[in-house]
Formats: sequence, C-alpha cells, structure tokens
Amino acid sequence: MLHDTRTTTAQSAARGLLGTFMTAAGTGHLTFARSPFQAQVPDWVPMDKDTVVLLSGVVEIGLGLSLIFNTRHKVPMGLGLAVFFALVFPGNLHQYAKRISAFGLDTDTKRFVRLFFQPVLMGWALWSTGAWKVLRQKRVR
Repeated sequence: MLHDTRTTTAQSAARGLLGTFMTAAGTGHLTFARSPFQAQVPDWVPMDKDTVVLLSGVVEIGLGLSLIFNTRHKVPMGLGLAVFFALVFPGNLHQYAKRISAFGLDTDTKRFVRLFFQPVLMGWALWSTGAWKVLRQKRVR
C-alpha cells in the first residue's frame, strides 16, 4: 500500500504551482482553448475529439485541485498525475507528426522541443508529491 511521505517547503510550493497549472489548463479545456486542445487529439482515438477534450479537462481540474487541497494523499495523486501525463503524450506526438500548429507551436522545432517537456512534467508530479521518494524506497527494499 502506498503511504504518504513528508515533503519539503519547496516540494509543497512546486505541488501547489503544478496544481494551479493543471486547474487552469483543465479550465481551458472546457472553455477558451477547446479548439487548440482538439488539434492534439490523435485521429485514432475512437471518440469525438471535443468529448476527449472535455473529459480530459475535467480530469485535469480534478487532479489539479487534489494536488492543492488533498495533501493527505499526495503520493497517489503524484502517481496518478504522472500516469495522466504519460497517457496524453500521444497527443503531443500527434501534433508533431501531423505538423499541427496550436498553442504557439507553429514550427517543427517548437513541436519537437515540446516533446521533452512531458517527462519533466512527470518528474515534477512525482517529486513534488513525494512519490519519487516512496518509489525509490520500495525499490531499495
């Protein structure tokens, strides 16, 4: 069973910032940025692109608010967010492969560089919640 761990002030601040970012991004999914987010949904996803964007927006808002307010379950939230970032990565690949301009990513170089930020976000989620530490402790045992 996963347990929570103490986090530093820096980790707590980073977790709050990430939670705020996720909540804002999720709000964008539901409102002003629906069209750009639809451009990232791969063609092979067997659902309407707008439905995918709306559902992922709700998930992002939930994860973001949980990061901010549910400090009792930080580790599972960090793991869940890292998995979420992995699951949406094909959308970034789709945008790059299809040369779709959205969110200011209007060149192949910008779209390519963005691909490297997904692992950074995953690491941010794991580190800021203490999940990285818990995973390392489990591996050592």
